[in-house]
Amino acid sequence: MKKVFVNGYGSIGSRITSFLKDDPEITVIGVGKYSPDEKVNVAISKGLDVYVPANKIPSFSNYKIAGTIESALDSCDLVIDAAPGGYGYKNKINLYEPKNIPAIYQGGETVVGDESVSDLLFNSRVNYDQAIDKQHVMQGSCNVTGMGRILEPLRAKFGDKLIRFDVTLIRRWADIEQTEKDVTDTIEMTETPHHGDDVKMYFGKDAPLYVRAIKVPTRQMHLHIMDVRFKDIAPKPSEIHELFTNEFGVATVWTAKGTKDIRDFAQNMGFNFTDTNMIHIHANMTASIGDTVQIMYSDDQTGIVIPENHMLLQAMLFGKSYEDSFSHTESIFHMKEKKQKLQERFTKE
Repeated sequence: MKKVFVNGYGSIGSRITSFLKDDPEITVIGVGKYSPDEKVNVAISKGLDVYVPANKIPSFSNYKIAGTIESALDSCDLVIDAAPGGYGYKNKINLYEPKNIPAIYQGGETVVGDESVSDLLFNSRVNYDQAIDKQHVMQGSCNVTGMGRILEPLRAKFGDKLIRFDVTLIRRWADIEQTEKDVTDTIEMTETPHHGDDVKMYFGKDAPLYVRAIKVPTRQMHLHIMDVRFKDIAPKPSEIHELFTNEFGVATVWTAKGTKDIRDFAQNMGFNFTDTNMIHIHANMTASIGDTVQIMYSDDQTGIVIPENHMLLQAMLFGKSYEDSFSHTESIFHMKEKKQKLQERFTKE
């Protein structure tokens, strides 16, 4: 039985913890909290021990705290760092490296520059084997993870027939549960989106991938518009859809009018956190014109990275093969069942 500490209890930390509690191979020591808010009591109500930075203990005097984050790490085999963006690098330098503890970092960190947390940005579809027995690895963000689930199957199928990928990321403003965060009535342009460079960290630095990003006032997922250019005549939409028939974490839907339709269905079906943990190809919007295929797919924002974290944990902590890791993750997340339900609900009319 391996012991895991989840350092942070926000959108990602709360999700990954809920699934790790169902993993018979893992004991969750507890979670780290950086702000004294109601989420402390939420975590405690779920049977979790809460630990806080040593210098912030006085701020948590109204809560039943188990101890300091520093003390929790003393009996930890691996930490999933889900702290606010930018804390990951500080935690690596000040906590994890001195204690020689393996750590997984989230998309708010970076793998380049002076504050790099790792030399590997993980995507299970592309570089799972490279993460085996690694000490520090960064899990890609939701948008970066979603692009990998589309790009890698395309590359595996069509290879050098591919010329170029142009992607427009239409990003949600805030997560469903981030009620303290206002959804501003504006469309915000991102001048230098990191997503393309991040994808190239696992897809190849010379990949002909070009990304633009905007934020729109919604909490209901991201939408990606991807134009894929081929050397000659592009494949038919049916060939593209067939490619993803058995692909992990990719559902093909026909009749969803928007992202909220999918989110509402996930809620009605009782999916954890109303997440589907996957991307959804909106098949009725796939178009093939000349040498270009246009694909639109929605990305389940935070939820998509949770099974990825679980697979990454198995590579780093247990050294499992991809097949064994995939099987174990499926037994906990039930991705095939979710995919089937989504495709049946939004089947072609």
